[in-house]
Amino acid sequence: MINLTFFPSRQIALYLARLFLTRALAVLGGLVVILMTLDLLGNSSQILAHPGNGDAELWRYVFLRLPQLVTRFLPFSVLLGTLITLASLNQHSEIITMKAAGISAHQIIAPLVVAGLALGIVNFVFNERITTRATAALNAWEAVDYGHIPPATRVHANVWVQRGDDLILARRVSGAGEVRLDGVTIYDRNGGTLHRIIDAEWGHWVDGRLVLSGVREFNVDAGRVARAATLDLGTPITAAQFTLASADADEQDFLRLRQSIADLEAAGRPSASLRAGMWHKISGPLSTVLMPLLAAVAAFGLARSGQLFVRVVIGMALGFAYFVADNFALAMGNLGAYPPFLAAWGPFLLFLLVGEAVLIRTEE
Repeated sequence: MINLTFFPSRQIALYLARLFLTRALAVLGGLVVILMTLDLLGNSSQILAHPGNGDAELWRYVFLRLPQLVTRFLPFSVLLGTLITLASLNQHSEIITMKAAGISAHQIIAPLVVAGLALGIVNFVFNERITTRATAALNAWEAVDYGHIPPATRVHANVWVQRGDDLILARRVSGAGEVRLDGVTIYDRNGGTLHRIIDAEWGHWVDGRLVLSGVREFNVDAGRVARAATLDLGTPITAAQFTLASADADEQDFLRLRQSIADLEAAGRPSASLRAGMWHKISGPLSTVLMPLLAAVAAFGLARSGQLFVRVVIGMALGFAYFVADNFALAMGNLGAYPPFLAAWGPFLLFLLVGEAVLIRTEE
């Protein structure tokens, strides 16, 4: 008779969840301490190289770096904690006892999946409220070589804007009310075919119209070069399209990043990589739900058969294969090779099916 109950008894479910959580958090604590120590040793010389920096700056670096390590390595810790938990239960014949009592493999894994979901929610909230702010502060500090962070300036470099098929590059954008563009290049395209390349020394807005000065125009079709003192591009291009700062998915929470993406798209700026990062803010923490399923292969099979170590290695290989596939898909999404949603969720769904297939094939 098939047992359709999702969980085992309450006592067994709490016992399994407690073992899993304590081991996963212990692994996380050990990993964070070791990695933070190695990271601090590698960067302490650069931090102390700036005049006036001392112990306070080292502790500041630690507090800004720790949230990144916790967020990044919590899924690894869940994988290793699951393997340790299931291997020990297998070695002490507790898994065999549960299965002899009529508890299925899915029921044994279910409390770990729910505990992993709780860790994933905590990881998501921690990343939204703490890690993003710490990352923004650390990136700004690293940009000035761990010195004094100057007030934010209204200068942006290498800003790309799309107007229809045309691409516009401004190598330097400065100003707030009166915006000035320096080193402007316009790639005039029609249906994906390049027709003109316009270079200008600088540009500014006159009565809402972008006017370029020191213009050099190369006509691709005719192969001719023409020069002009000024060129009026008209009103379709606004200053806000250039002054809008680029967003970083690691430095903004989900709602703020979503608004930044909308602003960038309204300004004709590319946003595919940011969309992949936005969806990964959800799929990344949810990988803690996936780890117990991928590591479940270590729970079953007789420990005395000598295959327990092999099963642990297989479970670890499946987990690390997921992280490799996840990073690869996210990189492809940043390059535009994958759609943003697929880049963020494709590996998760794929390995969810792989883990379920392995569990059913071997134990159910």
